[in-house]
Amino acid sequence: MKVTAIFDIGKTNKKFFLFDSNMQEIHKAYSRFDEIEDDDGFPADDLHAIQSWIREQFNGILQNEEFELRSLNFSTYGASFVHVDRYGQPVAPLYNYLKPYPDDILQSFYDKYGDPLTIAGETASPALGMLNSGLQLYWLKYAKPEVFAKIRWSLHLPQYISYMFTGIPVSDYTSIGCHTGLWNYEKDDYHDWVYAEEIDRILPPIVPTSTSICMDYEGQQIKIGTGIHDSSSALLPYIMADSKPFLLLSTGTWSIALNPYSEEVLTESDLSNDCLNYMRIDGKPVKAARLFLGNEYKLQAEQLCEHFQKEYGAHKQVRFDPVIYGKWKAASGRYFRLESIPVTEEQPEQTQYEAFQTFEEAFHRLMIELVDLQVEAAKRAIGNTAVKKLYVDGGFADNEIFVHLLSIHFPDYKLRTTQSPLGSALGASMVISEKKIGRKFLKKHYAMRKHRPVLYPG
Repeated sequence: MKVTAIFDIGKTNKKFFLFDSNMQEIHKAYSRFDEIEDDDGFPADDLHAIQSWIREQFNGILQNEEFELRSLNFSTYGASFVHVDRYGQPVAPLYNYLKPYPDDILQSFYDKYGDPLTIAGETASPALGMLNSGLQLYWLKYAKPEVFAKIRWSLHLPQYISYMFTGIPVSDYTSIGCHTGLWNYEKDDYHDWVYAEEIDRILPPIVPTSTSICMDYEGQQIKIGTGIHDSSSALLPYIMADSKPFLLLSTGTWSIALNPYSEEVLTESDLSNDCLNYMRIDGKPVKAARLFLGNEYKLQAEQLCEHFQKEYGAHKQVRFDPVIYGKWKAASGRYFRLESIPVTEEQPEQTQYEAFQTFEEAFHRLMIELVDLQVEAAKRAIGNTAVKKLYVDGGFADNEIFVHLLSIHFPDYKLRTTQSPLGSALGASMVISEKKIGRKFLKKHYAMRKHRPVLYPG
């Protein structure tokens, strides 16, 4: 059987898939690795363990006579670099994007190149510390000059994994354009600071994400992709399957509203509310609004279950109740104190559980408050784009109350939920296989469901 292999490397789960010529999954392997400590004692992904696992999976398929491996590609999380010397060996740990950024180095950067809001506007990258992966390079140059001096190439993680197989260093738009602080969207080139610091010398040539390299492995000719950032990869099947403008609400730990049709320049208000640009595989911007929704939801659900003496998970069994919704939809103020999402309005000193008669009431009110934040982020991503369709994928697509509340807020939109744990992997597979798809693809591969607007008086 002729197959395409995809390594989908997430922050938590490392996955390996095989797809047949019809994009059907025929094999998968999942793994997790304990974090190690970097050279400063901060948690970091174990790059050596990931490398070993990738080689083991690849060699296993290569030697399996059931499969003929035709193509190979990679999807990984962003905001991460692997720095290699002239022999191709990593010279530093895979630094964690959650690692604190030193205030003195950050201040020196802005003293040289402009205030945070100006830089954020030019690069479509809100000030996010290490999440601005370009600033990791600036930090390395001044905090660890002995390490920086050894670097021949700094490769974004998807491109590094491709480099493991090809030995050819490249950069791609989807990784460069993802809140890195590297790219000037107005000039359509690296920002001036990159050249001023001579960072461009260690960044490989940029190639289209659709680029592939033919390699010979044990007599098999395999087409190897250059890798793709996972958010851009997850968006790709929707772009290929639907020609009309839409918003994709990709939900999980982070909920990211993705608008691949926006032509607006990000405003100061956008940037100060965690709105940024990603990039499509062709280099066009994708306006995105991020919200730490899944993380907040988990924290609140744990506390809610504990307060009402319910086993954790009881909240997942709560169905949408129009009577409870009618009672709580218009209540003013906040009843829940949020822990990981900043809000502008005043919060209670602690969650007001005493206001609710039942667990179900409390959960409905929690979802009303969280969905209000989600709607605000979604509308910010939509901006002035003529969008009339909303796709919801990820964990919240299974949350009946979440979907009902969205339909109430967007009554004039076609609302679709989709289910695909393979989103990022499928996108990477499409890039390398160049397979044409149509609208039926989402229904067949993504278990797409239509949702009619739920309307209630008042």
